[in-house]
Amino acid sequence: MPIKTIILAAGQGTRMRSSRPKVLHEIANKALLQHVYETSQQLNDNAIYIIYGHGGETVKQTLQHFEAVWIEQKQQLGTGHAVQQAIHHVEDADTVLILYGDVPLLKAQTLQTLLQDVSAQSLALLTVKLDDPTGYGRIVRNADNAVVKIVEQKDANASELAIKEGNTGILACNGDQLKQWLARLSNNNAQNEYYLTDIIEMAVADGLSIKTTLASSQDEVLGVNNRNQLAHLERVYQMQQAQSLMEHGVTLRDPARIDVRGEFAELGQDIDVDINVIFEGINRIGSNVRIGANCILKNATIADAVEILPNSLIEDASVGAYSRIGPFARLRPASVIADHAHIGNFVEIKKSTVASGSKINHLSYIGDSEIGSKVNIGAGTITCNYDGVNKFKTIIEDGAFIGSDTQLVAPVTVGRNATIGAGSTITKDTPAEQLTLSRSKQVSVASWQRPSKKES
Repeated sequence: MPIKTIILAAGQGTRMRSSRPKVLHEIANKALLQHVYETSQQLNDNAIYIIYGHGGETVKQTLQHFEAVWIEQKQQLGTGHAVQQAIHHVEDADTVLILYGDVPLLKAQTLQTLLQDVSAQSLALLTVKLDDPTGYGRIVRNADNAVVKIVEQKDANASELAIKEGNTGILACNGDQLKQWLARLSNNNAQNEYYLTDIIEMAVADGLSIKTTLASSQDEVLGVNNRNQLAHLERVYQMQQAQSLMEHGVTLRDPARIDVRGEFAELGQDIDVDINVIFEGINRIGSNVRIGANCILKNATIADAVEILPNSLIEDASVGAYSRIGPFARLRPASVIADHAHIGNFVEIKKSTVASGSKINHLSYIGDSEIGSKVNIGAGTITCNYDGVNKFKTIIEDGAFIGSDTQLVAPVTVGRNATIGAGSTITKDTPAEQLTLSRSKQVSVASWQRPSKKES
């Protein structure tokens, strides 16, 4: 049967104490609503409808790339009322799945299990066992253990409050039956809202059985209502990512001190990751790679046997095999480092290529440059690539040696196997195989005396 997934994302989230709509708060640099959307996308033959309300235009603009139908709930009158906003999109033969935009860690496998229980004779409900069910609607069962209704916390009596099985709000049912139940909803309750949970009692009255699927943990179905819950689910998510990496053979020196805010398009064998490393975007990492503490990799491609020393940042850049980066190195976007290269401490590379075997070991800035193979660039070298308006290219050919504290004023080419004397400012192309230098004459003044402080 076709699936119509309705994601409820209209809540204000006042407990977040934020001007940002709740569903746009992030886990692993991804909006809560995006986590839910991407999970639902894994279901086959599925059309997605998002009910938005508070801050709705901001939500739509931020997530406009979603392949979904956006439906505004102008008044927030409860979950049942929210689902009513999308009901005209539902065909009788559809299976309708109800999800929540602030429940980010729900698993697609759980939903697939839930959907298997939907039929003309049954409604499927996701529940969770809780040590402390405060705030959850309670699953009320009869003597035969069959579900008869859900009671919200504010409407529950003492015996119902003692029930440990909670309602997640996530359910699936037939479209034609859902239409009938929604039409019969009432707001005669403590909140004066139309509760979607009331359809459970209606389904039982209509002779349907309520088939329940138990969530794997409370965290899987925990909704984010405040900053504490947001931080808690961030750590749960990150531990899941750490466990996945270790299952793939990655060594993590401390699984609790790593953040994955993206995905891995490639993971080799025997990768070693020290503490406080952050992975963002899509990364590709080869085998036998060592990543030191406090590094950040964003959309990086790292070949085999690369060593990245502590406190280095690699963003939208690639590093060839057997190279060494850092410590405190920064590779900016469009930088390509070939094999056996060394990029050392406090070196910044921007939109440049560095060929095989070249070394830039200390305190240098290389921007908009082509660096040949086996080039040695001394400490304090700067490619002066920007005149305040335009960028210009520096070319350093194979085998060149650039002395320390050199400024290369682009556009300029340093010839093959050329040597640039330390302290030079190079403004013209330099010939191959020759020494080029530009220095002021050194003078010593024999009669000079250091000034002394005058007495007051």
